Amino acid sequence: MIARVLVTGALALLAILPFAQAGQIPIVDGVVGGVPTGAAIHEDADRILSPAATTPGKLRVVENSGVCETTPGVSQASGYGDLTATKSIWFWFFAARQNPSTAPLALWFNGGPGSSSMIGLFQENGPCRITNDSSTVVLNPFSWNTNANILFIDQPVGVGFSHGDTTVGTSQQAAADVWSFLQIFFKDSRFSSLQKRDLAIWTESYGGHYGPTFAAHFLAQNTAISNGTVSGLHLNLKVLGVGDGLTDPLVQYPGYLAYAASNPYHPLVSQSVITRGTTAWTQSGGCRDLITQCNNGGSNSVCSRAQSFCNSNILSPLSGNFDVYYVLATDPDPYPPSFTTWLNSVASKIGGEVRYTTSSNTVYSNFAATGDWMRNSRPDLETVINAGVRTLIFDGDADYILNFNGVEAMVDALNTKFTAQFKQQAFASYKVNGITTGQFKNAGTFSYLRIYGAGHEVPAYKFGGLPAGQAALQFFTQIMSNSSLGST
Repeated sequence: MIARVLVTGALALLAILPFAQAGQIPIVDGVVGGVPTGAAIHEDADRILSPAATTPGKLRVVENSGVCETTPGVSQASGYGDLTATKSIWFWFFAARQNPSTAPLALWFNGGPGSSSMIGLFQENGPCRITNDSSTVVLNPFSWNTNANILFIDQPVGVGFSHGDTTVGTSQQAAADVWSFLQIFFKDSRFSSLQKRDLAIWTESYGGHYGPTFAAHFLAQNTAISNGTVSGLHLNLKVLGVGDGLTDPLVQYPGYLAYAASNPYHPLVSQSVITRGTTAWTQSGGCRDLITQCNNGGSNSVCSRAQSFCNSNILSPLSGNFDVYYVLATDPDPYPPSFTTWLNSVASKIGGEVRYTTSSNTVYSNFAATGDWMRNSRPDLETVINAGVRTLIFDGDADYILNFNGVEAMVDALNTKFTAQFKQQAFASYKVNGITTGQFKNAGTFSYLRIYGAGHEVPAYKFGGLPAGQAALQFFTQIMSNSSLGST
């Protein structure tokens, strides 16, 4: 997600501060999604709990810990895939509650960059949810492992329970490490039967970069394996799902101006603030020009400057006093509740080897330095859609930080084999058990869905008479079964 960061150690030139409870994007020197100045912070030294002997190229696993998934007969496994002796990626696998031996496999990634996928597990779509008092977890009846095996992955190295050399600073580098991790995962005899199953990537927030980049990399690696230029296992990628994602900043950033002025709930700021933001977008050398320069072969410094300028002058000020992840609440919204203290209390049971933090300052700083944030991932998304991977783009209409105005503009800008058909479609009501919960379009194997009343973490929110997560489980199940969206 776009990430909330907790700081350890003294800060001289760099101030990264916590934001809203649901946050995946840090506040840097008062700016949501700002760019750090000065030396980067490295947290790993005081996070290691007990150094363990790594096994490069293999998994280290705790099976059936009894933590989180308590449904009788449903297996789970957590631990590490050691990419090298100094790079270990954390995972937590849950078998499907129904028909696990034939069910597909879904991967889940939160964003940041630098945020842990345990956010999705405990606040959104995992087998258990953290309670509002953050003291325990309760079984989630709308977990995404109802009909699918699901694998939550903390990446890049340094995020969440993952630990080791924090060298990744681009989405492409992250994709390479995730592919390497999956090669290790599928070669393990405990999970090798999953390799030929249908594979899905689900992600949100900075996942608008991660999802398309990872999926395109998987497809390219499959081709290279077939050509004999790369050695490895094919990944049977069939689905890509991206929620509230940052994909094409040039197209999406005007959405902040539109949403702040008019959204389904209330204006966020005064007209004078919107006017200043509009000027920052249109002025010579402003946000629009900087993003354009970044994506016309711009250097890391150009792209990093674009992130700094645009988030300082548009994204951050236009949120006003409202929570950027859920505009029906003032900042900070205490929901979804924190799970960090509880998770650290059970770390030894599940094989965690470091003190868990929701987000990594170091990883976020690495990405800010490369300007990856402002680079356009839409070409990768178009490649994936045109390759026949069933794709869903979804968002919540109460989310500002990656609002539906921007996401829908990105969707409308797509150039794929389904574009003409998509533009001919009218929005239809999306119903769950007869309750209208959003609006959607289908075109070929591409779908778009806007969920009413949901914030940044769509599965975390209730709407109408539906409990939290029911609408999300419906669209997840439909897409995972290789179906277009449809009302029930």
